[in-house]
Amino acid sequence: MPASLSHKPYRVGRSRTGLGLFATKPIKKGTKIIRYFGPLLDSKKKDEDAIENKYLFELTNRWTIDGSIRENVARYINHACRPNAESDVKPRKRKVFIRAIKDIEPGDEINYDYGTDYFKAYLKPIGCKCDACEKKRKKKRAEARAERLRLKEKAERKAKREAEKLAETRATQRKASANKAAKANGKASNGKTGNGRTLNGQALNGKHLNGHSLTAAAGKRAVPSKRGAARPLQA
Repeated sequence: MPASLSHKPYRVGRSRTGLGLFATKPIKKGTKIIRYFGPLLDSKKKDEDAIENKYLFELTNRWTIDGSIRENVARYINHACRPNAESDVKPRKRKVFIRAIKDIEPGDEINYDYGTDYFKAYLKPIGCKCDACEKKRKKKRAEARAERLRLKEKAERKAKREAEKLAETRATQRKASANKAAKANGKASNGKTGNGRTLNGQALNGKHLNGHSLTAAAGKRAVPSKRGAARPLQA
């Protein structure tokens, strides 16, 4: 890793994606931060056109900068979908500068948009890890968790309503069963009482009452007194 120069407004440091370039001093919007450089590759030469690495910076259809050399500190600048810098390409001069498009504070990571072709070829398959994409993924994860929680609470409320409904139905059934049993018991007792047949196990139809026959009592004749009839006194 190249040593950071004290007079430069940047340093190489650890980033979310590995290494990155970070501001060490305030960088104003519009400032040229660093030059992206390396050997020029001519696409008309087969051996040069066959070179492949992730640090190739295409200037024109013919000329490409091979930025994989160690001296090219700008190669540590990472991609961002919402960057704070941009590539300022000078095709005729065959030069590329990284220029700030926002005010950059000390400690901020410097980044720029690599372009659609690079994104599709290298970043999309593994997922972009820039701050903007991380925030999107974090937001989606939070929304997914909220949706799972909402569905869980909805299912719990539904289960609670069904349980309450079932309990109410069972209570109604028990009440109906109790009423039915009570009516059945009422018919069993009232069907034989007050119709002249029984009362407390005693007949009311003239057969017996407290162990005494009503018919015998009714047909019983007066018994003559054992005492004799009064006799007239003699004169």
